[in-house]
Order: sequence, then structure tokens, then C-alpha cells
Amino acid sequence: MEFASFLAGERWTDHPTCTHPALASLSRLVNDWTTDASRSRLGEMIPSVIGLVGDDERVELTIAVRAASAALPVASEARQRALAVGLIRCEARLAEVDPEGAAGVNLIVRAALNRAPLAELWATQQLASLMRRQPKAFAPMYDAIVNVAVAGIGEACIDNPDERLRKLLQTAIDDCDRLLRTPDQSRQRTVSLTPA
Repeated sequence: MEFASFLAGERWTDHPTCTHPALASLSRLVNDWTTDASRSRLGEMIPSVIGLVGDDERVELTIAVRAASAALPVASEARQRALAVGLIRCEARLAEVDPEGAAGVNLIVRAALNRAPLAELWATQQLASLMRRQPKAFAPMYDAIVNVAVAGIGEACIDNPDERLRKLLQTAIDDCDRLLRTPDQSRQRTVSLTPA
């Protein structure tokens, strides 16, 4: 993000105004959790985050869904439970924010939850209990979901967590590009997500 700020002609910062804050946060997390040996591969993505700005809530939702769905199959059990709750809440929130775009997200959420059925069962039970006690729906905490997801991938016992993190970041950039790059139409567009 610091190099992105430099390329955009901003002051040197890891919180540049040239990139959506949620995407910048994901970028910093992926950078921090990537090994030194693989970090240089992230550099090729720097130019693609410049100019991805806007205040569309779908951006945060999309990034949270992408991160949670990438991490859910490989994260520890405790993180799987938190991520399953986050996915279910993001899916519900997107149905409110963008009913037309919810179908693509539903496929991604369903594919992720199918790979961790016990986490989904636990999350569904917890949410049902919570909703009985507090019937007003609560908003998903996007930053927390992304933090848990990236840490879950970074600490996962898998062959190449760096590659999974890099793919997550690239997919999130592509999603943000679809949501934010089209002038005057970004508000009317629906989320068009494809499984990663």
C-alpha cells in the first residue's frame, strides 16, 4: 500500500486514499501474512489497486465473503465457526443491500459452507439463538471477518498458504474493479461474483 500511495502521487502511507479502505486493509493483511520468499509476487498487483475507491457497502461485503470463503475450508475449527457466522451474516446483508446481486454470493457462500458443514451447523444454531434473544438483525463486522480469514489462511496446515493469500487478494481486486471502475454506473450494478 505504501508503494501504491507513491505511484498515485500521494504522500508515503500504507493507508492511501487511492484505494478503498477495505481493499487496502486486505492488502496489508495479505502482505503481513505472506512469507518473505513470496512477498515479491504481490508487487505485480500494486498498480491494479490504484483508483479503486468509492463508498459502496458491497465492496466491504464482497471482500469479507471472498476472504471468509477462501479461509473456511482450511482454517482451524474455532476460526471456521467465526467465519461461518460471518458468511451467513454477509449473505443476509447482501440480500438487503443488493437483492439482484445476491445470487452469485449465495453460490460462493454455499460452496464454502458445504466444505465445513459442522461450522455451518454451529453458526446456524448460534445465530438462531441470538436472533431469539435480540430479534433486530446485527450488521456483520467486515474487518473482523477479513482479519480472522487471513490469519486462518496464514496459520493453516496446508502446502502453500502464500498462494491462497495471493489468489484471495487478486480475486478481491477483480471484484472491486467490477464494482468501482465503471463511472456513473457503479451504484446501479449488481455484484457479479464467480466462484474463485
